[in-house]
Amino acid sequence: MKNNLESHIEKNKNILIYVDGKLMSRDEAKVSVYDSGFMMGDGVWEGIRLYNNKWLFLDEHIHRLYEGAKAIDLDINLTKDQLKNALFDTQKINKMIDRAHARVMITRGIKSKPFQRPSYSLDGPTIVIIMEHSEDNIKREPITLATVSQIRGNPMVQDPKLNSHSKLNCILACIQAEKAGADEALMLDPLGFVSTTNSCNFFIVKGSEVWTSTGDYCMNGITRKKIIEICKLNQISIYEKNFSLVDVYSADEAFITGTLGSLVSVKSIDGRLIENKNNYSMTEKLLKLYEELTQID
Repeated sequence: MKNNLESHIEKNKNILIYVDGKLMSRDEAKVSVYDSGFMMGDGVWEGIRLYNNKWLFLDEHIHRLYEGAKAIDLDINLTKDQLKNALFDTQKINKMIDRAHARVMITRGIKSKPFQRPSYSLDGPTIVIIMEHSEDNIKREPITLATVSQIRGNPMVQDPKLNSHSKLNCILACIQAEKAGADEALMLDPLGFVSTTNSCNFFIVKGSEVWTSTGDYCMNGITRKKIIEICKLNQISIYEKNFSLVDVYSADEAFITGTLGSLVSVKSIDGRLIENKNNYSMTEKLLKLYEELTQID
């Protein structure tokens, strides 16, 4: 029997990829070695989930993409509606209606010279949309975390709220976690407080309260935002605050949030079991409420 990764690759081998207005096979879809994204990690991106023939929270994702592009002074050269139409066209030709995800990537385009200066990108942005079936790629089983030495840095170095192509910091954290035998890395902020994981947002449950970081040193994910809103709407105490590993190790529950996996429970952190001392699971309750919200959206 094929494992999940082999099944995922097989299912997506015939997808068509959007590259600057053209739809191409995986083998044909290429960008120049002079592209700003390849050379410098100069660009922004969004991951969006397709559920029941609808792109979840699409307007919020597109808004964040354009917000990020403006922050790095990158002109996308398409209106938001034009970019959404490109997404819909890619979905239609791939005949996807459910259990899929898209990665929308914008770089500063092809450079005339292999140097940092943005003015060397002369011909406008490169726009790529990769759309894949994702059913077999969602991991619902509880995961393990390991705290790593890589931190989420100060906004004056590179703002962690920016969904940029420059992901080396998170990749190094991911490598450290894998070396420690964990599924994901737990990253601290410059002050030593718990911030996020290398690819998702992090929450803990203490009694009847839900805690997450202040959001100052992490990507403020759309799913993170929805969980905070759900808590407020359902009179669940939610706190965006500083907390340390001491608080984490004694948590009743922990979970991560992300566009593709929604909510995934954490079973251990740094080899310490997260033991649910309550008679109910807050994580399961929030997952149910989140799934109800996706039906509405």
